[in-house]
Amino acid sequence: MSRYCLDTSAYSQFKRGRSEVTALIDQADWIGIPSIVMGELLIGFLAGAEHERNEEELAEFLGDPVVDEIPVDRQVARIYAEIVTSLRRAGSPLPTNDIWIAAATARVGSPLLTFDEHFRAIERIGSIVLRP
Repeated sequence: MSRYCLDTSAYSQFKRGRSEVTALIDQADWIGIPSIVMGELLIGFLAGAEHERNEEELAEFLGDPVVDEIPVDRQVARIYAEIVTSLRRAGSPLPTNDIWIAAATARVGSPLLTFDEHFRAIERIGSIVLRP
């Protein structure tokens, strides 16, 4: 059984047809999209010329029965706090949104598909870092 969470870069590359992302997503039994990723995607959509089409495609993707949005809840907030504390102690700050994405990913226990190397610094999650 293959389960993955997607970060913003993975979803974006999926929509661009990157074969390594497309293959993993097409074969997945479950895909999680953290709410924070949704926010980042919507920022990009609203800044672009084709925001309506992009939002429709995202809604269609979310409508797939294997795709679930991972909301921020108390458990995710606790994991977020633990990750921030750990990263501060290690002297390894990361972008706040990425820590929230990692916390949501840790809550569901699935690896994160990403193109961002810095997710490797978060020991709580397994990251599948794809090459740009």
